[in-house]
Amino acid sequence: MNVLLSILQVLLALHTAAGAVWKWSHSEQAAPSLGAIPHAVWLGMSGLELLCVVAFIVPLFDKRAAILAPIAAAFVIAEMLFFSGVNLASGSISIGPLMYWIVLAAVCAFFICGRLGFRPIRRSEFA
Repeated sequence: MNVLLSILQVLLALHTAAGAVWKWSHSEQAAPSLGAIPHAVWLGMSGLELLCVVAFIVPLFDKRAAILAPIAAAFVIAEMLFFSGVNLASGSISIGPLMYWIVLAAVCAFFICGRLGFRPIRRSEFA
């Protein structure tokens, strides 16, 4: 399970980095349903995503910073739910982006549960 979570952690870091670069190079108007987001907030989210990338990567090399990865995943969840809310408020009928954001939030929630909540089942617990 730890290997799966480490692979997921790297994939989340890569995905978040790609999202930050995309936000930096594209306007919020590139996604019509997100047009209500002010440009300064859009760029600020890009900067926070870059911090999340660092928070996803550092614990892979320094176990003392292990809490940073679930915190970064929680930020990604909040961001995806924010995008979902803005999309729904815009009246957009496109369900594709909404499903993408919800699935990504669910993957991050799984990651957080894996890093903070799961514990191995011992054989003695079955007896």
